[in-house]
Amino acid sequence: MTLQTRTEADENRVNMGNVSIVLVRPKHSGNIGSVARCASNTDVEHIIVVDPREIDREEIDKMATHAAKQVVEKIRCVYSLDEALASFQYVVGTTARRGGSNLRGAIMSSTDLGAAIAPVSRVNRVALVFGPEDRGLTNRELQRCHIIAGIPTSENFTSLNLSHAVMIVCYELFSWRGEHPAPPRIPRLASSVELEAMYDSLRDLFLKIDFINAENPDYWMVAVRNLFSRTTLRARDVKIIRGICRQVERYGEGKTSGSRKQNKNLDIPPGDPYKIPKATNQAGGIRPQSDTTISAGKGKRRSPAEEYGGKS
Repeated sequence: MTLQTRTEADENRVNMGNVSIVLVRPKHSGNIGSVARCASNTDVEHIIVVDPREIDREEIDKMATHAAKQVVEKIRCVYSLDEALASFQYVVGTTARRGGSNLRGAIMSSTDLGAAIAPVSRVNRVALVFGPEDRGLTNRELQRCHIIAGIPTSENFTSLNLSHAVMIVCYELFSWRGEHPAPPRIPRLASSVELEAMYDSLRDLFLKIDFINAENPDYWMVAVRNLFSRTTLRARDVKIIRGICRQVERYGEGKTSGSRKQNKNLDIPPGDPYKIPKATNQAGGIRPQSDTTISAGKGKRRSPAEEYGGKS
């Protein structure tokens, strides 16, 4: 996929050329074809299908119609969501749920997506992620997203056909026009791969220093993800955070002392904070001693994350 840039005349629109549709574990090939037709209707050129139950090209072509042939030809199938999102800088998850403590922040209405995505889409690739027809995206999958969007429906029946949901979201983006001068352009953001590597580094560090509960670290990392989701991190920002994690670990191991030696160990010239080498994510992560972190509860010691932030 080639990153596309907007002209000045298009600054108040969503750059649909940088928007892609990601279908996670779709069950029916006909729905994939219908989604391809929706994509063609709204100038979306790329569809990525994650671990589909079936791929029946004849059924896909039938539902897509001849007009969406070019979109169908570009459909890419991958095995995991990680692989699907690797090249995207901004990820929008979708859900039919109304909210809950396990979801990241508030659910944005699909009618407000255009204003949120327009400035991002100018120089960043945006993924619209849709879950399987029967269950939707899992909490873990939604945690991978910068924002979560829902489509306003009757409270009596919130479920939509997959292609209908895709059409509504894509239409909201395609038809959006800013009524005011375009907001400042958002710079190139960190990719999904870079963000996940950062979260892995933070998770490993927090476990090593006993900041999060080792019995359920992913639960406490939701709060960390929520914290960073409220901002837009660039690749440079992620490198700095991972460099800090690496240096804290080295300091804890007694391998550094003093700022000049610290720079030497990290191969960073004095005064240059940005040339931070990639941190290596240790297989299986870093774990604290088994007797250092205990679940929160009556008569049990609370982890620092619980002391500072309470329950996520």
